[in-house]
Amino acid sequence: MPRFSVIVAIVFLLVTAPSVTNATITCGEVVVLLTPCIPFGVFGGTVPPDCCKGIKGLNAAKKTTMDRRIACSCIQEGAARIPGINYDRINTLCDVCDSPCPYKVYPSTNCSA
Repeated sequence: MPRFSVIVAIVFLLVTAPSVTNATITCGEVVVLLTPCIPFGVFGGTVPPDCCKGIKGLNAAKKTTMDRRIACSCIQEGAARIPGINYDRINTLCDVCDSPCPYKVYPSTNCSA
């Protein structure tokens, strides 16, 4: 049953992801890139290779300050909708995937900074 909730959350994120103009990345793209990371964020275990591929792809796509803010907000809003998400676990992904991240994402993260 928890896996069904994760699938429902993914579909919900894809459908409701807002698009933003004046940026090279959209929230929908962020969701697609990071969806492989959701099982690790909820259940733990081994980080899927596609998760690291998505994180590296997202970091390559974040070209501007606006892109970084959009990505941060999308991750923050999306994570809040996933039942059982473990913020400490998802914040280890950049280190595990050997890819730099400009911020840690928690419900209290200021994505405008």
